[in-house]
Amino acid sequence: MITSLQNAKVKQWMKLHKRKGRTKYGEFLVEGFHLIEEAYRSGWRITEIILEDGLDTPEWYSQFPLITVNKKVMQQVALTETPQGAAAVVEMNELQENAQEKVLLIDSIQDPGNLGTMIRTADASGFDAVVLGNGTVDMYNDKVIRATQGSLFHIPVLQADLSEKIPELQTDDGFTVLASALEDARLFTEVNVPDKVALIVGNEGLGINEDILRLADKLVKIPIYGQAESLNVSVAAGILMYAFRK
Repeated sequence: MITSLQNAKVKQWMKLHKRKGRTKYGEFLVEGFHLIEEAYRSGWRITEIILEDGLDTPEWYSQFPLITVNKKVMQQVALTETPQGAAAVVEMNELQENAQEKVLLIDSIQDPGNLGTMIRTADASGFDAVVLGNGTVDMYNDKVIRATQGSLFHIPVLQADLSEKIPELQTDDGFTVLASALEDARLFTEVNVPDKVALIVGNEGLGINEDILRLADKLVKIPIYGQAESLNVSVAAGILMYAFRK
């Protein structure tokens, strides 16, 4: 059992708290029984499982190297305020793109909760993939992972330069690209949505970058009936994804 915060393993796990460390090692941390099981059931490679001493665990955990730690070490490794006592080191694994008809394109989203919620909603609404453009928060950020509630392991989440990806979708794959915007946009209920559609949503405060926005085939908006200026980006994305999935 590991009891020292100076242990080499502990120091390596701590490096996975930062994007630089995750990129260097090609691994990330997953906390809690539910998310560990989602990674396992979805076929992501688990390198090792970290357990607080005395916990009962599912039988399938024995397939992987199990490292027991005391409560002090678990609290240091975990990023949640009240850790469940279980974490796993998982290899990064961008799922491969398959046949697609519905794709969510994300431009410069900064809030991990928003990104995680959109990935979860894309999964729930039956979208086929999520593409993260430049300037978007790391998909392996712990808050992103928790907000996805396991959807990160179900749906392809890719990283790309949207200024290159959008023309590729339009020219090579026959997609119509719709962008969520507040100005010079039509109500989404008035727009004919083809079978193959890519939806762009943008930064919480600044919206979609102008250079990206110009690549869209059409601009769409959601009606606001009250006095709010706009909707949270993850809420707007959810409304549009479900509408376009029909």
